[in-house]
Amino acid sequence: MKNLIIIAILFFSLFVGTSCTHAKVFITNNSDAIHYMGRIAHTDSMSTFYWSGTSAQINFEGTTVKALLQDETGDNYYNVIIDKDSVIMIRPLKEKTLLTLVENLKYGKHSIELFKRTEYDRGATSFFGFELDSKAKIEAPKPESKRKIEFYGNSITCGYAVEDSSGKDRPDSIFTNNYLSYANLTARHYDAEYHCISKSGIGITVSWFPYIMPDIYDQLVPLDADIKWDFSKYTPDVVVIHLLQNDSWIVNMPEHESFKKYFGTEKPSEEFIINAYKDFVSNIRENYPSANIICSMGGMDATREGSVWPGYVTEAVQRMNDEKVFTYFMPYNNIQGHPNIEEQANMAEGLIKFIDENIEW
Repeated sequence: MKNLIIIAILFFSLFVGTSCTHAKVFITNNSDAIHYMGRIAHTDSMSTFYWSGTSAQINFEGTTVKALLQDETGDNYYNVIIDKDSVIMIRPLKEKTLLTLVENLKYGKHSIELFKRTEYDRGATSFFGFELDSKAKIEAPKPESKRKIEFYGNSITCGYAVEDSSGKDRPDSIFTNNYLSYANLTARHYDAEYHCISKSGIGITVSWFPYIMPDIYDQLVPLDADIKWDFSKYTPDVVVIHLLQNDSWIVNMPEHESFKKYFGTEKPSEEFIINAYKDFVSNIRENYPSANIICSMGGMDATREGSVWPGYVTEAVQRMNDEKVFTYFMPYNNIQGHPNIEEQANMAEGLIKFIDENIEW
């Protein structure tokens, strides 16, 4: 009899259409009980996660939570954060599946957050809602934090290979974890609402692929220019722009296809780079007239001793003559590859110190 019960439970978790669902508490994706963070596309039937660091969170009284998910590629990973403490990892399937996020909790009040670790190039994930045990009670949603922060960045901001302890910078998506990036660590330090618009390999003047941050920064759905983000939906107090690492390499690679696309046969001048950076920051300022904007670099070799790139950023900011636009450069630690967990934590510590000393929010 015990074996039959176990089989029945497993069958239910995989087959959502079972007649037993009436005994459960299902929270649809459009419920006011869910607190979302990040640029997420919503319809009445599902919410679609693209960007790193997008999340959905509920407060409840109960013991078990499942999520109804369908992944475009099966190559995305999510953190499940329980009571802002315990973290486990799940990998949604390509089939629409009810996945157990947590079970056998001590009955009581809990919170659970589903957090996208991976980048949008791993495909989108459709989220249909949370299922709770039959005796569960839904608590009031997490109130919106008083502070809001937004990041525009590259692989460093994504948390690319942050969990690859081998030092080989392996591209498998399991090693990327935006939750451990300096960006999300900073947001969590301030208990701030968090938006992250980032992509490994991207730049402001050139990228390792045929589009740049100025092409996508205003999009809800990455790489779909017809679906724009409504900037009125989220107004950050602080914006951190952490770019140009990739530019610093590709401007010296005249045979690369991206070099040819953006520069032709001539290496871009310093004036071109400075103006391109200034134009991007000006676009951010246009959308957020009152935000504090931090123009940052570092964590990899673009801030090594003798690098000209921090100077380009400094000159661009000086030309803006905007007292709420700052520069902050993180030190180059002569690392091999991308910052690991410890290095990302150090980057967050430095950024937090800079914000505390320069910005009131």
